[in-house]
Amino acid sequence: MTGAPRDPGLQPERTRLAWRRTTLSCTVVALLAVRQAVRGGADAAALTGLATGLLAWLGFLRVAHRRVGRMGAAEPAPLVARHALAAVACTVVLAVCAAVMLF
Repeated sequence: MTGAPRDPGLQPERTRLAWRRTTLSCTVVALLAVRQAVRGGADAAALTGLATGLLAWLGFLRVAHRRVGRMGAAEPAPLVARHALAAVACTVVLAVCAAVMLF
């Protein structure tokens, strides 16, 4: 038994918008970290946290860009587990780097 054809409209669009919102949030966090480092006269630990956070941000941008690009298909493929794990790892690294920048 085959199911009804999937509506290619709203659900992929919502998913695409969610990825873009999350990318925007990560970008704001990265920019605030740079601002904190520039204004606060950051020490070695803060600069290391900043560099690691920026690398995590770039990794997240890559994963998000790939996912948003694939959401344009009529039936987008599911998110690959490796990419989901990469997005989670980048988010956790950004959070840890933010904590390092605060102390």
